[in-house]
Amino acid sequence: MDATTLRGLLAHSDLHLRLAVDEDELEHGALDEPLRWVHGTDLADPTPFLTDQLVLLTTGTQLGDDAAEIEAYVGRLQQAGVRGLGFGTDVVRAGIPPLLVDACRTARMPLFEVPYRTPFIAVARVHTEAMAAQAFARRSWALAAQRAIALAALRPDGLGATLAELARQLDAWVGQFDAAGMLIREHPVGALDPAIAAALTDDVARVLRRGARAGSSFAVDGTPFTLQTLGRAGHLRGVIAIAASDLDQEGRGLVTSVIAMAGLALEQGAGIARARALMRSGVLQSLRSGDTTLARRIARDMWGGLPPAPVVVATTDAADDAVTEWLELRADFERGTVFFGRDDDGLVLAATPRAASLFDDLARRFGLQVGVSSPVPYAAFARGVDEARTALARGTEPVTRFDELHSTVLSALDTETGRALAAASLAPLAGHPALVETARVWLEHDARYDVAAEALGVHRHTVRARIAQAQQLLGTDLSAFPARAELWAALQAVSPPSPSR
Repeated sequence: MDATTLRGLLAHSDLHLRLAVDEDELEHGALDEPLRWVHGTDLADPTPFLTDQLVLLTTGTQLGDDAAEIEAYVGRLQQAGVRGLGFGTDVVRAGIPPLLVDACRTARMPLFEVPYRTPFIAVARVHTEAMAAQAFARRSWALAAQRAIALAALRPDGLGATLAELARQLDAWVGQFDAAGMLIREHPVGALDPAIAAALTDDVARVLRRGARAGSSFAVDGTPFTLQTLGRAGHLRGVIAIAASDLDQEGRGLVTSVIAMAGLALEQGAGIARARALMRSGVLQSLRSGDTTLARRIARDMWGGLPPAPVVVATTDAADDAVTEWLELRADFERGTVFFGRDDDGLVLAATPRAASLFDDLARRFGLQVGVSSPVPYAAFARGVDEARTALARGTEPVTRFDELHSTVLSALDTETGRALAAASLAPLAGHPALVETARVWLEHDARYDVAAEALGVHRHTVRARIAQAQQLLGTDLSAFPARAELWAALQAVSPPSPSR
């Protein structure tokens, strides 16, 4: 029996200790609380010299026959954190005073008899030896656990094996969250209740948003957790969560070593990730330039191949490393169905049409806007990028697909630059609304004066005169098609016709 608790001391047969208050009259678990020390004193008020989690031994010389004084004595001990009172009988008093038994029963404090044949120092020695044995056992456990952790780190998936070993050594659930707050590893798998897992994920997301290195402990629906961030402040690479908060010194030391190893592994991985990003950018450049043979060869050796054609191309201007790390995990999990790379204008992705839901997941998780092309062969990859960028530029939803844009070529003029150029070219007609309207209607009716005149409700000579005046102001010859097309594009950009026209 573990003599570092009062139950263990009472069970030690050589001490002949006897509980004087029935266990069911005590606080639940009172006999199983850990004890720091066993101390003997007959002071009337020893509390200034005591620490908590203590068992106090006394012969009762300080106790009189006043019930109120004895109750006050027990109350002082209880407030000081004393976890049990041992009374040495037949030294000063025969047996335990009934008033002391009543006071301890009322306070629900453990009271036990230490018989005359048992020295107080024997009780203290048994407890001290148990504490030393426990400390030695924990140090031995810590050394063995550190060796097991070190061996796990040498396995192919060193970080995953290390976390699995940590969970085994602590006999607790351990999870790793990436920089985006996504649970990417857990041991044992599926051990957390889904509701608790969801609440924990929300707490991890808040920790990551703060961006500061931190360790914290809290409870989720009664389950205690310890969180430790990975990476440096301002550039966190994730969080390790452990379903335990009352770790002792050895347990905390083991966790600290694992956090250090995980942080080192992730930092080393960051250098590899940068090299992979450069490789991805090179493959992307090859695809855009039409050199699909080189792109396929590199992708096959590095990532298991490119997604089979046709592919849908997506673009977003996301620059957060967390986005790239999340995509790396998805690409590794769904090998051969998605590719991504970064160029000067942002992130470019390619996926099979069936895997295109990835774009919705990306937009939702990181609050991004994504433009998506129609399916294209790799020979038309550059066109796919252009379509995706057009969808991104014109979209208002988190994900805009090029196929969903009801547009014409002229609608592409509906940009700030297009409108500015159109306004400049039409500036000579400012203050002449009749000329602008006549030119619009005339062009809409294939530059036919009689039809335009009928649509405007004026004489055809009036139309001719207005068009002639517009040519003079604009300094152009509207009898040529390119000039008419230029004027029509400018009119569209500045003020598109109404749907009724």
